[in-house]
Amino acid sequence: MRPVPARRAGPSAIIALLLIWCAGLPLTARAAELTFPQLSGRVVDAAGILKPEDRAGLESKLKAFEDKTSDQVVVASVPSLQGTTVEDFGNRLFRAWQIGQAKTNNGALLIVAPKERKVRIEVGYGLEGALTDALSKVIITTAIAPRFKAGDFAGGIDAGVDAMLSILAGDADDWHRRAKVRGDDTDPVQALIFLVILIVIIVVFWRMSRGQRGRGGRGGFIIVPGPPSGGWSGGVSGGFGDGGGFSGGGGSSGGGGASGDW
Repeated sequence: MRPVPARRAGPSAIIALLLIWCAGLPLTARAAELTFPQLSGRVVDAAGILKPEDRAGLESKLKAFEDKTSDQVVVASVPSLQGTTVEDFGNRLFRAWQIGQAKTNNGALLIVAPKERKVRIEVGYGLEGALTDALSKVIITTAIAPRFKAGDFAGGIDAGVDAMLSILAGDADDWHRRAKVRGDDTDPVQALIFLVILIVIIVVFWRMSRGQRGRGGRGGFIIVPGPPSGGWSGGVSGGFGDGGGFSGGGGSSGGGGASGDW
């Protein structure tokens, strides 16, 4: 009697394995421990992209705004995202520093990663109604990124901070108009790519499920990944000190805000 040859994996199975493997990569990176700089003030320039006078100007502006409104806005530059996404890093840094007041969660973080050329505005729960995801995106694309592309980190950060403080102070009409224009100009290519990927995943898992039922097995569940979200609410790791008299007030963020690059 001839031995039955081993059945080779078909294209569908190979594609499915690749998709599962790719989907697991971000989770692996996110599970890694991260090391955060100390919260030494309202401006933490761990990447060294600002001059002392630039830092001092931003510190003064942010302190005056916090004294007036109690909203706590912090600027941070980091040497590296340590292999994770700017959304993950920004959310976990926000939580580690506990930006904003515990009762109102009125904090916001502007984080710059020059090595990866990424920037993000992370918004606390209490400010999401004012500093929305759409407005945060417009600030990055129109006020910050163009200056970063020109090599002007100080100018980009200062313009971004001015826009954030203006919106939080209630002067957001112009930014709302910009956000509406960008919202009407949706990128159809990105939507089409996501739709194609979604259909491929559903078809692959459906065919695998049918094949398994045909061999007497049970059908399985289909887990379909959604589009990238604004952040990730994973655990906090890394250390931070007393910040030389300055510290967060116990605030938190659920991943609201927006990201961009240059």
